[in-house]
Amino acid sequence: MLLPGSVVRCRERDWVLMPGCDQSVFLLRPLAGGDEDIVGILKDHSNLIGYELSTERVEASSFPLPEPHHVADAESARLLWDAARLNLREAAAPFRSLGRVSLRPRVYQFVPLLMALKLNPVRLFIADDVGVGKTIEALLVARELLDRGEITSLCVLCPPYLCDQWEQELRQKFHIEAEVVRSGTIGQLERRTPASLSIYKRFPFTVASIDFVKTERNRHQFLEFCPDLIIVDEVHGAAESSDNNRAQQERHRLLREVARKTPERHLILLTATPHSGIEQAFSSLLRLLNPEFESWDTSTLSDSQRTTLARHFVQRTRGDIKKDWLSRENSADLCFPERESLDVTYTLSAPFSDLYNRTYDFCRSIVLSGSSLAEHRRRFRYLGALSLLRSVMSSPAAAVAAIEKALERRVAAAGEEPDILDEVMESSEQTRWDEVVAAEPPDDNGFRDCDVASTLRELRRRARHLMNGTDDSKMLSCAKHVRELLGEDFSPIVWCRFVDTAKYVAKRLRRHLSEEVHVCCVTGRMPDDERRARIEEIPVEQPHVLVATDCLSEGINLQEKFNACVHYDLPWNPNRLEQREGRVDRYGQFSPKVRAILLYGQDNPVDGAVLRVIVRKAQQIHRALGTYVPVPADGKTLAEALANALFFSDQRSRGPQLSLELSESAPAQELHREWDREAERERQSRTRFAQRSLKPEEVERELRETDDVLGHAEEV
Repeated sequence: MLLPGSVVRCRERDWVLMPGCDQSVFLLRPLAGGDEDIVGILKDHSNLIGYELSTERVEASSFPLPEPHHVADAESARLLWDAARLNLREAAAPFRSLGRVSLRPRVYQFVPLLMALKLNPVRLFIADDVGVGKTIEALLVARELLDRGEITSLCVLCPPYLCDQWEQELRQKFHIEAEVVRSGTIGQLERRTPASLSIYKRFPFTVASIDFVKTERNRHQFLEFCPDLIIVDEVHGAAESSDNNRAQQERHRLLREVARKTPERHLILLTATPHSGIEQAFSSLLRLLNPEFESWDTSTLSDSQRTTLARHFVQRTRGDIKKDWLSRENSADLCFPERESLDVTYTLSAPFSDLYNRTYDFCRSIVLSGSSLAEHRRRFRYLGALSLLRSVMSSPAAAVAAIEKALERRVAAAGEEPDILDEVMESSEQTRWDEVVAAEPPDDNGFRDCDVASTLRELRRRARHLMNGTDDSKMLSCAKHVRELLGEDFSPIVWCRFVDTAKYVAKRLRRHLSEEVHVCCVTGRMPDDERRARIEEIPVEQPHVLVATDCLSEGINLQEKFNACVHYDLPWNPNRLEQREGRVDRYGQFSPKVRAILLYGQDNPVDGAVLRVIVRKAQQIHRALGTYVPVPADGKTLAEALANALFFSDQRSRGPQLSLELSESAPAQELHREWDREAERERQSRTRFAQRSLKPEEVERELRETDDVLGHAEEV
């Protein structure tokens, strides 16, 4: 009987018999060939016309035994021995995938793989910290399942801007040739696919944009020919949403149908922020692993429930990994860089301060004049006012864009309520996969105390004067510290909130920095291909700076070219801080140290409020817990707290004391109490699901035994 792994004779040459799912076909690989050279031979071809049975017959084969007079040199014998050992790497226990990957995973990265090998089907939720290497952990599972013959196809569902990065990781590190499926590639793929086949059958390994697949036109074909393994990256963007976020609801519907349609399908979910503070959203993700999990309250799990969920869920901070997995080998510094965080302040110049004061007076007058309006109209007023202040304090360019948009809107749709909630806040439970353009100030419906259009035009004139002059103290401070970073051999990313701010900062940096410094600007208004090309063109052999909006702050690997970041605009979602810094402070960073600079105005009331209420509290929790916890409030709640302090108390004479006043306000105190409760819940979750039952020494022992047989990485 011929068994997989046997050497056989067919078509006048020797082959290796490979395992296969179809019992009616022999799968043969040439002795000197690879998997791409495998051919199929029908076992019973007696009823087929034209077959020459003598050449098509598959028979056992063997090599002649060596004779004493066949003597060769020792070097040739050693070469043959090494070749045989390396060839065995592809089928070695306990991990058959080690011979097919182009990297040596760290010991802690084998934990999800060990969990997956105990599940059938594999339903796994990997929620490790930003920069730990979730991509490697997930693809290690995929490569192992593939080499064991448990899957024959896989698809990575991710945001469109991550498709090319995933395709590169699959090809370069795991030797899986995948095709990218999105709106820009679908035409080419369909031309390469016979009319009788689906592209998911024609191309068994794909990386697909989840926003392309979720549409009504494309969802049904994907579900009909769904691959054996689905990996979903940034899955928090596909949690069930309680608001009217249609795109997020469509993503969740797609994943729900994927999980339900074939219960045997393997599914791996990835995110660094699994819990947004909304229990319903988190439960909707757990339901994808097992429908039973949806009804569980994760804050009050019984011992049996916790044990069951722990089989599917792993969540570790970087501190957990350094303490439990890296301290034994004394190599934490080789895995993660040291992060140095600095606060840098600037003082508003006279023109900048004048622009802010005039904008503040205008916004406060409009807000106070609407006190008799209905609640929803009052809310739109102060949210819009807060949005305009935020644009002005970002940059003169963002201020000009916001004011011009407001003036255009007044002509096009006078009196219409602007829907600017998402523009005011980065929602803690929802990640936009493109950045927000400059926000609009409020309309003036019901306001008659001044000529609004005239005031807006005057503010625009002053913003333009500041933009074209040399009095932007925020920009000057940024340029100074970027020069210092470059002088210390750092390559920084300057993070901006608004597209107009990013373009403005990049233009100014080119003026203030040496001509040999390459300054690149990337925003969400660029197509994905252009963003990738811009970053790839950055020359690493000369000093370089990247100015970017938050379109690059999530999931993108930038550690190969950058090792520092400057927060030009303070994010109102503390998770955004970690996401930005995680682009450089992550697994695979070559520099032993990375630096993060938080830039804010010491006499800027808006920055002071954000620092006191959001950033400082987030940093305090991070120091205690080792990770960031999302703000436990929606955008409206937090914006109302900020607007309360800015517009409903007399702050003009208090200047910088605004931040202290805000931190002591009742809304802020309640927000912090709720935040503390969420931090405690997060601490308990990470304690329960850090997978400490898997011991580092056990994994190391398995790897050492494998290396002793197959050869260490250095020998390979």
